[in-house]
Amino acid sequence: MQNLPATPDEKCAETAAKQHGVITTQQLLAAGLVASAIHRRVRAGRVHPLYRGVYAWGHTGLSNEGRWMAAVLACGKGAALSHRSAAEHWKLLEGWSSPIHVTVPGDGGRSQRKGLTTHRSSSLTSSTAALRDGIAVTDPARTIADLRRTESQGLVAKAIRQASFRRLDIGNEGGHICERSELERRFLRFCHRNGLALPEVNVPIAPYTVDFLWRRQSLAVETDGWEAHRGRQAFEDDRARDAFLRKLGYEVLRFTWRQLEQDSASVLALLRRYLHVGVP
Repeated sequence: MQNLPATPDEKCAETAAKQHGVITTQQLLAAGLVASAIHRRVRAGRVHPLYRGVYAWGHTGLSNEGRWMAAVLACGKGAALSHRSAAEHWKLLEGWSSPIHVTVPGDGGRSQRKGLTTHRSSSLTSSTAALRDGIAVTDPARTIADLRRTESQGLVAKAIRQASFRRLDIGNEGGHICERSELERRFLRFCHRNGLALPEVNVPIAPYTVDFLWRRQSLAVETDGWEAHRGRQAFEDDRARDAFLRKLGYEVLRFTWRQLEQDSASVLALLRRYLHVGVP
């Protein structure tokens, strides 16, 4: 008996099965469904809209992988799961958090979608992304670098330990924790030695974590080591972080290791000025 050609619905089901249960409008059309047929299936509860242009096929009981795949597909060509969502996909962190983080290539604007946090990066390329379970995701090294700018030091350290346990290549990212910890200790000793009120440390101000915060004076201080802050993407992310904090009413100061070591008088003068501490 001759096999009959696959129906459009069978083609859609096959495509969705390869994508953790989700499918795009373009794929529905390519399978042979016209727009009116898609709408009929939506009304009948056979196709479920997730994001504009992305659907769950047959049911909405998606796995974590299905949710991540849908988010990446919704953000278009070249997009990759990133930040904490990427860390969860690589099993560097436990659980499934919301919103889902996706990085898209380029510097241009892109509208935000409900349930997604979209990052824009001109440095996102095929060399910093990978496929895991069919989902585009930032590679482990890029994932750790992104975590440093949005999560607490403790969470980053946990992710690095898991990467080591799973023997994932994170390049030089594993060595930055020591540099950062030592820089933070030096800054706290500097404040104590010069009679400044000690700040709060690693304070979450979603979606970021601030190194040091004097809440009453609305002053945030970031201590920047070279390894964790070099490169164009780090520069862009730091500027976006500062703009976000200033929009909330915080003044933001940044100090480097070299400044603390070689220009401590200027650092102290600036801190006293913003903390309203009289110069003796």
